Amino acid sequence: MTSNAAWSSFAVGKQAQEAFAAFDSVEMDFTGSATAWRYGGGRDLSRLAEDAWEKEGYMDIHLVQGDITEQRVDAIVNAANTSLLGGGGVDGAIHRKGGPEILAECRQLRASTYGKGLPTGQAVATTAGRLPARWVIHTVGPVHSATEDRSALLASCFRESLRVADELGAHSVAFPAISTGVYHWPINDAARIAVRTVRETPASVRDVRFVLFDANAYAAFERAVGASDSSDR
Repeated sequence: MTSNAAWSSFAVGKQAQEAFAAFDSVEMDFTGSATAWRYGGGRDLSRLAEDAWEKEGYMDIHLVQGDITEQRVDAIVNAANTSLLGGGGVDGAIHRKGGPEILAECRQLRASTYGKGLPTGQAVATTAGRLPARWVIHTVGPVHSATEDRSALLASCFRESLRVADELGAHSVAFPAISTGVYHWPINDAARIAVRTVRETPASVRDVRFVLFDANAYAAFERAVGASDSSDR
């Protein structure tokens, strides 16, 4: 995609806008990352643009209906259980496709740091093993309760996962719909919490993908993103 007024297409701040306004043309790749920047005199200003982008903390959110284990990102987030030793759903799929390397590092974490298991709402990283990602960030979502508000714990899963991603130096992260499977969190509320938390959390991550298993989940996240866009105007 090429634009002669690139900054007007993005939710970036004044510093980035001033940098972008100097360019005659901007060529973007499909993720929205700058690939080529040319000034009027042919001077390459890619580093200036990248610096401005990073300082503004711009984050792009994508929705994908598909398999999270197939995402070519820096880190994928696993909706783990507290044991860190694998389970069903997304957790089981990640361990099966990622191979024994993931489980081996999870066992090391249990033996060293998390003897009683990973607490709900926290996050920790391991290798991604044979997956196309570099890391897996494991986080434990809360079980939904009709009598107790546990939304802060669900929000913490996304916040802590982004914190760990920053520590790793990850720029792209794929999230599943945490707690919406066997933990029975209503999909519309889970989507609202996920999108709001990701947008409100300061992070160096530029590309966040919500990878949804079915059309119902995709539609719920699409509504949540739309509502968040409207509230930002």
